[in-house]
Amino acid sequence: MSTPASAATTPAATSTPVVKVSGLDVDFAVDDVWTPAVKKLSYEIRSGEVLALVGESGSGKSVSSMSILGLLPRNARVNGSIEFNGTELLGLRSAQLREYRGKEIAVIFQEPMTALNPVFTVGSQIVETLRIHYGISPSEAKTRAIELLTLVEMPDPQKAFDSYPHQLSGGQRQRAMIAQSISCDPKLLIADEPTTALDVTVQAEILDLIRDLAGKLGSAVLLITHDMGVVADLADRIVVMKQGVAVETGSVRDVFAAPQHEYTQTLLDAVPRLGQAGDVVIDLTETLESVVEQENQDTSVQVGETLLHTDVVQTLGPAVLEFKDVVIEYPGRGRVKAFRAIDGVDLTVHEGEVVGLVGESGSGKSTLGRAAIGLLPITSGGLEVTGVDLSKPTRSLVRQVHQNAGIVFQDPSSSLNPRMTIGQSIGEPLLLGKGMKGRELEREVENLLEAVRLPTAYSTRFPHELSGGQKQRIGIARALALRPKLLIADEPTSALDVSVQATVLELLKDLQREFAFACLFVTHDLAVIDVLADRIAVLHHGHLAEVGTRDQILRDPQDPYTQRLIAAVPLPDPDVQRERRELRRQILAAGSDE
Repeated sequence: MSTPASAATTPAATSTPVVKVSGLDVDFAVDDVWTPAVKKLSYEIRSGEVLALVGESGSGKSVSSMSILGLLPRNARVNGSIEFNGTELLGLRSAQLREYRGKEIAVIFQEPMTALNPVFTVGSQIVETLRIHYGISPSEAKTRAIELLTLVEMPDPQKAFDSYPHQLSGGQRQRAMIAQSISCDPKLLIADEPTTALDVTVQAEILDLIRDLAGKLGSAVLLITHDMGVVADLADRIVVMKQGVAVETGSVRDVFAAPQHEYTQTLLDAVPRLGQAGDVVIDLTETLESVVEQENQDTSVQVGETLLHTDVVQTLGPAVLEFKDVVIEYPGRGRVKAFRAIDGVDLTVHEGEVVGLVGESGSGKSTLGRAAIGLLPITSGGLEVTGVDLSKPTRSLVRQVHQNAGIVFQDPSSSLNPRMTIGQSIGEPLLLGKGMKGRELEREVENLLEAVRLPTAYSTRFPHELSGGQKQRIGIARALALRPKLLIADEPTSALDVSVQATVLELLKDLQREFAFACLFVTHDLAVIDVLADRIAVLHHGHLAEVGTRDQILRDPQDPYTQRLIAAVPLPDPDVQRERRELRRQILAAGSDE
């Protein structure tokens, strides 16, 4: 068995490539016609180097990477050359490729819940990998598995070893999958969108982990992503792909400083840049430096205490949504105790105002958003929505609220009925809420499609015929059908590519100006809410940690949790990101000393 990764030294990138891809073509047979997915792709990755394959969905990133391991479906045809440590992989039989899979070449997948077996413990899955490739005893494999879980900085390695995947958080599951991936000290680590499903702070931790492991293992890393901030944080070189073609290649610093291809420039321009929105550009590095300087002072906050920035200009209109000391609990079942998701929240959204509700998974954001539209009852406190008291909701009260409040969900594919046409989906609220029928209904549906910048002919299409961004526009049109006073937007852009995300955010800005609705925008991404929000409320474990204007929260964050959120957001600039990464480590180190 090779030397444990934790004992390895940090090598520099070597001159001999670990993997060399030359003239790679991948085609798929669709209706007896060969359709190209990747065309003449070439790149090399050396030991200790991170190469990023960047592009939007359908660009060929994952297809080209899975061809390395021969994991494409049967209707795929692959030509060209893929050399791994001098050995040609294309043309090898499945039995021969199995010698490389897991041991020499490992994959970190985007969603660990689908990659890990839900009926086996995390430890047993790592043990199985070790025993298959090394033939060691169960006790030796267990010892090594716990070493690996320790190496990936799992909070409680022994507990994680005995846990099932569903018993771990998203970040912990990703760490478990990384532990399994590196169990055989692979020479090539393929990271396929490894942070897309993670909160910004967990994402930063995973990126730090992959960066450190690449050094300790001396592995070549192939990073597949559409997030240019992640590329700036982690990669050494970059290959930009569009519709299966590599349109630009170079060092990350050169490509970010002076992109040569128009598509690369489009991707970089589409990235929401924290601190760049609004009239005042905020220097976030300066913000973090001031935070580090203040760490020597006593900035501790009592649990449940909300930091309110008191110098907010009081020019706000009447309240459209008001939470007063709201508590929301999920009832216990059997031995499972009741869980308090929201604890004593006071928050008001005013007429025409956009309030960003920010926090990590489990902070209670979506719970609060769903309560605001009557989809969840509150346990105690007061809740008033568009003039209706929902403290003790009834079916008639909720129906009354839905006349004046709409919601846009995170996943447009699951929120639209696949059996209904687009016109029927948009028109349903008008039919049920206003009794519209016939030509009057058709005209209003057409008006709403035009409002979200879609052709009126789309009314006869079904959801599966539209792209993700188009489906989200339909979700927005449906939510605005009754001209609501309040819109709840629950992570409406997190499932979208960066350029589509930018388009949807710009659309929401335009619609908010046009329809003048109040909006509670729920997200874990401060860079996204920076584009839209008048005020920002930071939610942490069911408590409001901090509330203030956009500039107050980003320029002068007072709560340590807000400071950590801002520090974790990657910026699409390699030099600035390197400086911010060091400041983040100082903030985290100071926090751990308290």
